[in-house]
Amino acid sequence: MDGVLVSMQGIEKYFPGVHALKNVSLELRKGEVLALLGENGAGKSTLMKILTGVYNKDEGQIFFEGKEVQIDNPKAAQELGISIIHQEFNLLPHLTVAQNIFIGREPRTKIRGVLNEKELNRKAQIILDDLNLSMSPKTRVAELSVAEQQMVEIAKALSVQCKVLIMDEPTAALTESEVEELFRVIKDLKSKGVGIVYISHRLEELEYIVDRVTVMRDGAYIGTVNYKDTTLDELISMMVGRDITEKFPKRNVNVGETILEVKGLSRKDVLKDINFKLRRGEILGIAGLMGAGRTELARAIFGADPIDTGEILLEGKPIKITSPVQAINAGIGYLSEDRKKDGVALDLDVESNVILASVMDYSNKMGIVKRKDCIEETNKQVKNLKVKTPTISQKVKFLSGGNQQKVIIGKWLCKDSKILIFDEPTRGIDVGAKFEIYQLMNKLVAEGSAIIMISSELPEILGMSDRILVMHEGEITGELDIKEASQEKIMYHATGGKKQGGEKVAN
Repeated sequence: MDGVLVSMQGIEKYFPGVHALKNVSLELRKGEVLALLGENGAGKSTLMKILTGVYNKDEGQIFFEGKEVQIDNPKAAQELGISIIHQEFNLLPHLTVAQNIFIGREPRTKIRGVLNEKELNRKAQIILDDLNLSMSPKTRVAELSVAEQQMVEIAKALSVQCKVLIMDEPTAALTESEVEELFRVIKDLKSKGVGIVYISHRLEELEYIVDRVTVMRDGAYIGTVNYKDTTLDELISMMVGRDITEKFPKRNVNVGETILEVKGLSRKDVLKDINFKLRRGEILGIAGLMGAGRTELARAIFGADPIDTGEILLEGKPIKITSPVQAINAGIGYLSEDRKKDGVALDLDVESNVILASVMDYSNKMGIVKRKDCIEETNKQVKNLKVKTPTISQKVKFLSGGNQQKVIIGKWLCKDSKILIFDEPTRGIDVGAKFEIYQLMNKLVAEGSAIIMISSELPEILGMSDRILVMHEGEITGELDIKEASQEKIMYHATGGKKQGGEKVAN
């Protein structure tokens, strides 16, 4: 076990009615990046919660630096030097960088209980310097970018003499340059002997930092391989238990008449004279770099944000949309970029979420909800969309990301939406669930709906769109038929007609 930091052997975990982990093993070595891969619901988070003391294992052994340990709570994990950076940051925005790094462990003056701000900032500056970060320890976290907040989380983890760092989807909200900076920090941590468990659905980024890969499926350990000795297709096959030869399902395109037309839509400093048509049976992709205005355009069409000038025509007739309620009643559904914030009510069950936009349609004249009809409609959507849930009474927060996305789609189908705006439809969703979402999108347009798809992933834009609009600084700078489209052409228009590339497409 020389050089091994963590060894988890035969780990078992049960929840009521669920065998969550089945004889799982994991080995992390000093100074390596170990990718932990698997579909949503594979057991990755449960295993990491056991390693960080959030859950207690039911069976199995954990060894840390060769000695068997009991990690009964997060404090015990922290004392060993095990830290985790969650996908959702655990920072207090109203406090400074230094105060966040040492929260609960602040140095005090000789006067009892008084915070020693000078010493706090000095210690924080040492850690920031060690990470080559230029931010001030006195800056409030609310003033930082997402990437800078990510670095504060890393600084916070290292402040407790971290030997093991677990990173859960660390690049989900970062731009290309920010990802490069994160990878630089990861490589620096590796050189200092820190072992890193790296969880990500972005398989293409693994080649830059990963040494080995451990794959889980359905709560079980599948295998560990050296990254340089495998391929992405082999990893995907290990994750899903089958070969996915095509990442994007094929379909026969049968585009019909114009269902939505946007004319001269503008909003000061955000959108400039937007004009386009959406046809029935079509997937219209919208690409662009960070700040291009793609999400702002979607919100304007949906009535979530006001517009200054312009008009929207639905099936050839002008329609005034000044609120989401009007958009919903007109047959427009919006799957927002942040599904947990704007898409689903996490603490409500599947039934409540599916019926959410149609509750008045399922109520009698006295406003009393007709439960029998609600249950019947929800069961229909769950069956048609293949939502994996024990019952429709299950709270949505306990579903995987892919199934949460299906519940949102069910909500709009329940309302009989003919126009669906998908903003980052597969962000944070595993490769198997992505394919199911793509199949579902194809099914919807084949049945006569029309989809506007906003995506930061160029392969997704190219693989799923019939036409592509490219935006730059609030304007449409290019329109490409899928037959002539390429990543180079998209990037040309996304940079305002400049022949440059390399920057990641992002919202």
